[in-house]
Amino acid sequence: MNEMLRESIFFGAAISLLFYQVGMYIQKKTKFSLANPLLIAVILIIGVLLVLDIDYDTYNNGAKYIQYFLTPVTVSLAVPLYRQLNYIKKYPVAVFVSITMGVFMALGSIYIMSLLFGLGHQDYVSLLPKSITTAIGMGITEQYDGIVPITIIGISITGVMGNVMAEILCKWLRITEPVAKGLAIGTSSHALGTSKALEIGEVEGAMSSLSIVVAGIITVIIVPLFVNLI
Repeated sequence: MNEMLRESIFFGAAISLLFYQVGMYIQKKTKFSLANPLLIAVILIIGVLLVLDIDYDTYNNGAKYIQYFLTPVTVSLAVPLYRQLNYIKKYPVAVFVSITMGVFMALGSIYIMSLLFGLGHQDYVSLLPKSITTAIGMGITEQYDGIVPITIIGISITGVMGNVMAEILCKWLRITEPVAKGLAIGTSSHALGTSKALEIGEVEGAMSSLSIVVAGIITVIIVPLFVNLI
């Protein structure tokens, strides 16, 4: 049985889609904000791989095909963005300043935590781009001789946490303005956070998708100021 699963090119994709559906069902039934479909799927997939003693590369042979849908999904974010274009025209300075401050906070938090935990330069550089998309983050890490796998892990964890905690934090902090919600989520937790923003509302999703692009560009510009601090 295990050997058959290892040789199947559909195994990774099948359990990924299945467990995400399970997560959506659990969230719908419980209506509990921490019952996040993405988080549930990750936990279930890890559990299955451990129980069946299947390594990540075998799982990824099938799961990687899901990534092919990432590009069209990302492009489709332009639709809600276009519909809410009036917000950008109305508050251009507020939007740009909010995203810029979010980027500074993301980079600054890594600097402070690296000092607290005594991280070396290479680990520090690898974690700096944790809040932007994987493609841009990997490019930054490679440019400054960081460790790409650490960057990918950092970006993944940040995205999952943003997806899980975004709505809860907005309630705790009493953030009710849709534009502010979207900008905060997109700037801090890239595409995975944006998927949650789209669930919350169309304005939130549009602002979050805008933040992904702008935060990536600003991070590339600002990162040189932080690279040599450690």
